[in-house]
Parts: sequence; C-alpha cells; structure tokens
Amino acid sequence: MSHRTRIKICGLTREADVDAAVAAGADALGFVFYERSPRCVTPARAAELVRRLPPFVTPVCLFVNAAPALIEEVVQAVPNALLQFHGDETPDQCAAPRRAFLRAIRVSPGVDLLDFARQYPHAQGLLLDAHVEGYGGGGKVFDWSLIPHALPAPVVLSGGLSAANVTDGVLRVRPWAVDVSSGVEVAKGVKDAALMHRFCEAVRAADAQRATL
Repeated sequence: MSHRTRIKICGLTREADVDAAVAAGADALGFVFYERSPRCVTPARAAELVRRLPPFVTPVCLFVNAAPALIEEVVQAVPNALLQFHGDETPDQCAAPRRAFLRAIRVSPGVDLLDFARQYPHAQGLLLDAHVEGYGGGGKVFDWSLIPHALPAPVVLSGGLSAANVTDGVLRVRPWAVDVSSGVEVAKGVKDAALMHRFCEAVRAADAQRATL
C-alpha cells in the first residue's frame, strides 16, 4: 500500500489563510505560542482560528520553553490540539500536560538523533528542523543525509521546505509528514493560497512517484 505523506502548514495567523490551507489539502495546521515569533498568536486568537477547522484537520500548538501556565491556557482554549515542543523541554516537561505531543529537534552535524529519540519515547513523532538562530521558521534546509534510517518514531520533515524541494525531500527521507511555514508565505505569518496549493500538489506528486518505486 502506498503511503500518503501528511502535510502540516505552520504559523497560521489569519482566517483566510486557515481556510486556504484546508482547501489546499493540509492535514494539520500549526499555531505558534512563542512571543518572539512574528507568527505568534494568543490562546484566544488560536481558539477563534481553530473553530474554522473541519473534522480530521488537526490543530498543532507550538511552544518554545513556555511557562506551564501558558501551556495550560492553550490546552483549555484548544482542547483537541496536538502539542509541539520546539525548545529545550525535557521529557518530563513534554509529558506534564498529559497530551499527545511532537518533539522538535534542530538537526546539525554531531547531533545524535537516535539518542535524542530514545530520550522522548512517548513523543508521537519527531519533527526534524534546521539549526537556525531562533526556533524554526528560518527557511533553511538542513542536510537530510544526517537522518538515520531507523528512527523509532514517525518523522516529520521540516526546515526550508517549499514546492520546489518538498518532492525531493519526500522521496529521499520518506517521512511520515512534512511541515512548511516560510515556504508558503509572502510575509512572516501571511500565507499565500497559491503557494500552499503548489506545496500540497508537490507532496502528492512525490507520493505518486513513491508508489511506483
């Protein structure tokens, strides 16, 4: 059976972009709760945007070294969310909200991904991002050859993806899912409907090629 690569579009801030991402075929939409990010939203704003989602499109709430009080506020505002920890959170901190979560790691030479994965056995998946200043959204691709073939958790490929390179990323890495933010934007936090459609089409094209290999 051929695998359908799931698609997450991250950093949504506007109603029109949420609707366009859903129409393009996104499986998950990411909302950022990191105050230094230009894509940051408040819990109340996220709740407004998430109410637009149809069934089977998952909201993902992204945190970077967030205070437990903020995480709790977001969990109450978006109770059906998958959590994503993108900072220096320990396994215990990730488990504390008692919600399903993704653990992000910034990949660079010397980072032991297998050891990192073993430290977070309860993560639903590992989101592999480029090592850039700040936490995510930098539009930089990392060296995919650094990814081991036998990671013990589903891989979400992130970091500088766009319609121009995601087909190659899917074919080379064979991730469970891909995650895009800056690659479908016209400005930070402002998505482009046509770019989102092209990105999703490129992922589907990769899946079609995978089915023939």
